[in-house]
Amino acid sequence: MSENKTIRLIIIRQDSEDTAPYDQEFEVPYRPNMNVISALMEIRRNPVDVNGNSSSPITWDMNCLEEVCGACSMIINGKPRQSCSALIDQLEQPIRLKPIKTFPVVRDLLVDRSRMFNALKRVKAWIPIDGTYDLGPGPRMPERKRQWAYELSKCMTCGVCLEACPNVNDNSSFIGPAPLSQVRLFNAHPTGALNKEERLHAIMGDGGLANCGNSQNCVQACPKGIPLTTSIASLNRDTTFQAFKDFFGSDNV
Repeated sequence: MSENKTIRLIIIRQDSEDTAPYDQEFEVPYRPNMNVISALMEIRRNPVDVNGNSSSPITWDMNCLEEVCGACSMIINGKPRQSCSALIDQLEQPIRLKPIKTFPVVRDLLVDRSRMFNALKRVKAWIPIDGTYDLGPGPRMPERKRQWAYELSKCMTCGVCLEACPNVNDNSSFIGPAPLSQVRLFNAHPTGALNKEERLHAIMGDGGLANCGNSQNCVQACPKGIPLTTSIASLNRDTTFQAFKDFFGSDNV
């Protein structure tokens, strides 16, 4: 029966960042266990729309195809999510695909996520060890801390939480939930804690914690189930304590 079954997709396309978006509808053959990327690949093999007009292949981003890299984020039937884990059988048709609007569109469903990566640079979301000589084994984390830190480390910088957050937009400098959660992660690391104050200061200014409206959309949208709002609450405490240290002097607190 599947050989006669088809899938209809309505895709918001954009030829370049300077051109207007437009709808284009496609129909592709159905196969069991297809995901959205499989359907996009079918269009790429034969880029002809439902009216029989030849078209250019759809442009989108992907890499791992197993919900690890975060590259294939898009809005699917109104919900930001990963297209590799979005199964056709679980989606209402016609399937509507749009680029994530939080980031500038490069072409079609491909967006420029530099805003998020620049935010990660701002909060120094790494362990700053140069690696030029052997430091020996690093300090061990207590098991209880390691368990929740592992949950934060699942972040794949997909940008879904930024898309779901109403405070991340063109009129706001808010860095978003994912970079904030990474501050908590790297400040919890025994070596990363050496730069704890630097990271906290980075989120105490404009675009940091104060711009969070606590809508909690991020934790509901996160495909990895990361406790983003828990991290934000914890950072509110840390930054308050840091503000007291800055005011009174660390030697007196």
